[in-house]
Amino acid sequence: MTTIAVLGNGRVGGNLATALTRAGHQVAVADRTPGAAAHAAHAARIVINATPGAGSLERLTALREELRDTILVDVSNATLDGPVGLPADLIHPGSSLAEQLQEALPETHVVKTLNTMLFPVMTAPATLTQTPTAFLSGEDPQAKHTVRDLLIDLGWQKEWITDLGGIQTARATEAAILFVPHIIRANGFTPFAISIAR
Repeated sequence: MTTIAVLGNGRVGGNLATALTRAGHQVAVADRTPGAAAHAAHAARIVINATPGAGSLERLTALREELRDTILVDVSNATLDGPVGLPADLIHPGSSLAEQLQEALPETHVVKTLNTMLFPVMTAPATLTQTPTAFLSGEDPQAKHTVRDLLIDLGWQKEWITDLGGIQTARATEAAILFVPHIIRANGFTPFAISIAR
């Protein structure tokens, strides 16, 4: 059992919190109540950033002390919204939210994952008709190993998880968000994920 704080109680955060609790972890969910995020993060070994990506850097930088020596799992994408609230462009072109977080929080182990799929797939990958891929980006091998185990608890098989390397590789997975509005326009909000076919 691991103590986990989920920052954000929307569809993504709520879905992850429910699944991780079901898997036997001790999970606290922080909403926007003043002090809730700091309290939850302070007591957790793993913190999941499920807040809207556009404001994540500012919110998490304010938790520098609470996030010291923790694993920060970043599942968000920092985008500018276009029509109907769908992502239109990246806020950090030439970089990534994950890189910005790691630079701002040097004593925190940032791991990027689960940001290349619609949120239902994060906790139910086997429901897709084809095998999805979950990517890991981060500087600390042990932190990525811990997050890999967390993904397995969420139903991901080991062979479905690909470690891309350092945090800079998050640029590639975050850029994949630019596919999303076009896929949704073509197929609706049917759950999907990026998959590497071999």
